[in-house]
Amino acid sequence: MTPLRAKDITGVWGTLLLPLDDGDAIDRGRLAGQLDALLAAGLHGIYAHGTAGEFHTLSEDEFDGIGELLAERCTAAGVPFQIGASHPVAQTALARVRRARELAPGALQVILPDWLPLADDEAVAFLARVAEAADPVPLVLYNPPHAKTPVSPALLGRLLDEVPALVGLKTAGGDDAWYEAVRPHTARCSVFVPGHLLATGVARGAHGSYSNVAALAPAGSVRWYESMHSDPAAALDVQRRLAELFRRHVAPLQARGLSNPALDKFLAAVGGWADAGVRIRWPGTSAPEEAVLPARRDAHELVPELFSLK
Repeated sequence: MTPLRAKDITGVWGTLLLPLDDGDAIDRGRLAGQLDALLAAGLHGIYAHGTAGEFHTLSEDEFDGIGELLAERCTAAGVPFQIGASHPVAQTALARVRRARELAPGALQVILPDWLPLADDEAVAFLARVAEAADPVPLVLYNPPHAKTPVSPALLGRLLDEVPALVGLKTAGGDDAWYEAVRPHTARCSVFVPGHLLATGVARGAHGSYSNVAALAPAGSVRWYESMHSDPAAALDVQRRLAELFRRHVAPLQARGLSNPALDKFLAAVGGWADAGVRIRWPGTSAPEEAVLPARRDAHELVPELFSLK
C-alpha cells in the first residue's frame, strides 16, 4: 500500500477488537467476521493493535497474525490500513516495527516507551530510530492522556522538524488554547481526536478520529463525520446526544475503574454490528453483559442517526 501523507489521513478509522474465548485465546473466525463488517462500513481506514485492540497483551505470534490478516484483507479491498507497532518496551516496539513494515501498511502507529517518562531529546531519539526502521512507511504517534510522556504542541513541533516520517498524532485534544497551539503544525501532521468529541474537533481543525464511535456504529460514524462538513449544527447536536449516552452508560463503568479496551468492547456490543464480545484479557475487568441491552435501547433512542440504514 502507498505510504500515507499527513493530508491523506482524515476521516473516521475503525479498529479491530480481540474476540476472546473463555481461555483468553483469540477467535480467528470471529476476528475475520469483524474485519468483514468493518470493510463493508465505508470507513476511511482500519487499524489494528491500538489500545482498544489490547496490543499490550499480545504475544509476538498473535501480533504478527493479526497484522497479516489485516494487511491481506485491506489490500484486497483497497482500504487504507495502519498497524500499531506499539509496545511499552522500546526494543520490543522496534522489533514490531521492523516486522510490520514488511506488510506495507499506510502508516505505523507507535507510542513512546512507557515505563519511565522521556526527556524531549529521548523522545526525538526514539522516534528517529523507529522512523529509520520503518522507512518508507510513515509514523503516527499515539499519545493518550495516560501516557507517561505527554507530547505538548511545542514538543510536537520539534518532533516534526527532526523526524520527517512523523505524519500523524492521535491525542485527546484539548481546549481552544490547545488547538490554537497545534494549528501551526496541522499542515504537516494529521491530528486525530476522540471519536465522541469529533464534531467540535473538526470545527477546531482536527482531521479525524481513530474512533470509539466507530466501535459503536462503524457506518453511522462515517455518516456523522460527513455531516460535520455538510451540516455542522446537526453534527454538534449528535455529539451532544452522544455525550448523554456516555454519561448514562460509559461514565459509570469508567467510575468503576474499567479500562478503555473494556469500554470500546462494550460499545461494540451495544452497537451489535459484530461478535467481539465484552471480555478483555486478564487481568482486566470486563463490562457486564447485563449492561449492554439498556445501553442499546438508549443508543437507538438518543442517536438513531448512527443506526439508520440510509
